[in-house]
Amino acid sequence: MPVDDTGPVPTDPRPPRLGERTTTDLAGTSSSIVLAVPLGSTEQHGPHLPLETDTTIAVALADRLAARRPDVVAAPALPYGSSGEHAGFVGTLSIGQEALELVVVELVRSADTFAGTVLVCGHAGNAAPVGRAVRTLRAEGRRVAAWFPTAPDGDAHAGRTETSVVLALEPELVRTRAVRPGVTTPLAELLTELRRTGVAGVSASGVLGDPTTATDAHGHELLERFVDELSGLVDDLLRP
Repeated sequence: MPVDDTGPVPTDPRPPRLGERTTTDLAGTSSSIVLAVPLGSTEQHGPHLPLETDTTIAVALADRLAARRPDVVAAPALPYGSSGEHAGFVGTLSIGQEALELVVVELVRSADTFAGTVLVCGHAGNAAPVGRAVRTLRAEGRRVAAWFPTAPDGDAHAGRTETSVVLALEPELVRTRAVRPGVTTPLAELLTELRRTGVAGVSASGVLGDPTTATDAHGHELLERFVDELSGLVDDLLRP
């Protein structure tokens, strides 16, 4: 698996982070600031990526969004999600759909002093409960939006897409000697069995995709694309 260092050199300005602010820092200004909340997971990502992969990616995107836009601040991450499909792999921790939905609803309700909330979601398995939470919150009149990453020709889990992004962000976290192709059958063809047996029923390694083709240059491209999408979502959220 090549590590291509010809990609853009990442800049790492200190992003505006909510957890490092004081309440007096925010007094009188929060109503003009959008809160970016990283939603991740703690779940298996094959033998080569860490359990915190989804959270690492969500945090990095929220930080980069906040570094780009003065009207965004990055909140601390929620590192647990709905990961029942990864049960059977050691280290996976899941709070389930019902709990996640409730947490997101209450969290966003508590953020009413901000101009709006963007949920930066790193785990696709959170989509159903987060979607329900967003519908509830919007019905209450709150400005909230959820974003999930999608990549052209991307694979489903711990394959080229996620491995490339982690190579771009934290290359030392990738166990390169453990990188092997996983199940590369299109996800649409696996869904019935996946829903019945979980990931372990379709992939012994937990990998759905081929991480051997991952590069950090591709990861940098994806990160730029994702932050562009998030910035556009903030514009939409703030539009009267």
